[in-house]
Amino acid sequence: MVESTSKSFDNRQEFRYERRRPEESVLYKLIQQNLETFLELFQTEMGQPLPDFVIKEFYEYLGCGILAKGFLRLRCEGRHRENLVAFSCRRRGFCPSCGGRRMAATAAHLVDHVLPDQPIRQFVMTFPFQLRPLLAVRPKIMGTCLAITTRAINSYLLKKAGLNKTNGITGAVTLIQRFGGSCNVNVHFHQLYFDGAFELNSDKAPTRFHRIARPTVPALEVLVKTIAHRVAKYLEKNGIIAKDDETPLQLNIPTDEGFSQLQAASSSYRFLLGPNKGKKALNLKTEADRDHMGKGGLVGKYSGFTLHAGVAVDCGQREKLEKICRYIARSAISEERFSVNARGQVIYRLKTPYDNGTQQIMFETIEFMEKLAALVPRPKVHLTRFHGALAPNYKFRKLIVPVPDTSIETYEKENGKNSKKRITWAQLLKRVFKIDMETCSSCGGKLKVIAAITEKAIIKKILEHLGIPTKSPKTHPSRGPPNHQYKFQEYETYIHRTDTRETTAKRPEAERPYRRVEMRHHRTP
Repeated sequence: MVESTSKSFDNRQEFRYERRRPEESVLYKLIQQNLETFLELFQTEMGQPLPDFVIKEFYEYLGCGILAKGFLRLRCEGRHRENLVAFSCRRRGFCPSCGGRRMAATAAHLVDHVLPDQPIRQFVMTFPFQLRPLLAVRPKIMGTCLAITTRAINSYLLKKAGLNKTNGITGAVTLIQRFGGSCNVNVHFHQLYFDGAFELNSDKAPTRFHRIARPTVPALEVLVKTIAHRVAKYLEKNGIIAKDDETPLQLNIPTDEGFSQLQAASSSYRFLLGPNKGKKALNLKTEADRDHMGKGGLVGKYSGFTLHAGVAVDCGQREKLEKICRYIARSAISEERFSVNARGQVIYRLKTPYDNGTQQIMFETIEFMEKLAALVPRPKVHLTRFHGALAPNYKFRKLIVPVPDTSIETYEKENGKNSKKRITWAQLLKRVFKIDMETCSSCGGKLKVIAAITEKAIIKKILEHLGIPTKSPKTHPSRGPPNHQYKFQEYETYIHRTDTRETTAKRPEAERPYRRVEMRHHRTP
């Protein structure tokens, strides 16, 4: 999102904003060098191009944070010094910067304007490994499964509170996560529920809140079993699965839906393109089939379905609640966790090692591009949804949600903005990183946006004056596949020979170990 550095003023530590330089990052260079090759390879092997919204996601990312694409001019009223702030792509796929900004904005909005100061519990619903491709490529089926899950949990909460659908109501916010911990597609639901229910009066308005006791593992097992049976009944009724247990679930995707096949392959940890088509990513051992599943604590399991409810916050714990909201609204990938080795392969480090000891996953560059493309959500599919008393069309919603902060409301009115709109970028920096973008770090004067520069001629003139490149980095042209492949057995032999401490001066030239600088280009037919 931003980069910050520390600077000392008056014997105290402060932070100041520094413009990020995405063109210097590993992710940017990978996409810049391999985008055209990946698009051509997908066109060749699938017989059709990637959807326009996926292609636009890649090209918009390459312009995110690049000053040559346009910027804002900020001037200090004290020393009249200026800062340039580049525009962002605002995409929903894999951009770490825009994902970080959206994460902070979503969490701030939920805490300030949606979730009341009541006990909140998080329910995490995950689905069997075989159903994940179905949820990834069929948004309507995913929405129906979410509705089934929501109704079951609502009934459970109302029953525990001693209420029913006629005299009680609960509420929830669902953030649909489409990614797993290994750059794969894994649709699962993070739902923030009231840890109880509101009692309704004769006018159907919420009055007293009934808090319920902490759920137990047997209760969660019964609940997840109910959800599993209802999901199976829905899928069976629509002809997606059959009653015969000997017939495995088959997701038949038409050949003209190349992007759906790409997402289905990613959700099953496999590749769709290249020489490793149909294979899993190379790692220390094997891929785990239980990604994002609870291992202990308050978790119910049934036939591959899991429901985790071990995270909760009490009244007054707003900072903790905001941290939970940031976690479930986080970006799909972390730029700090992947790197490129000497062979040009992408190494992605897992945040939490798998049970089998896997800590890193290795991709070829084209395989990594395939993973990024699969993470792009389809347009017009909402990933944040509100239920019950928190639904936008609920008549008495204003009686439950928090009262807007008067300081934010005043700030928005002073700057000529509607207070109902999202929190500003400057406020997010101050709220999350303690960086005050409205105050000059040198003199303490007020920073003010004086212009939005979008015309190419003016952009070029300003950047030339500052000595900054006036053109955005271009993508590399498409290249063909290599004629040779690495022979891993000889590579292992090379490592063994170079690690020995034998004296090579008296050995023949043909038997001497290779130099390390030559190994980088050493290939055998």
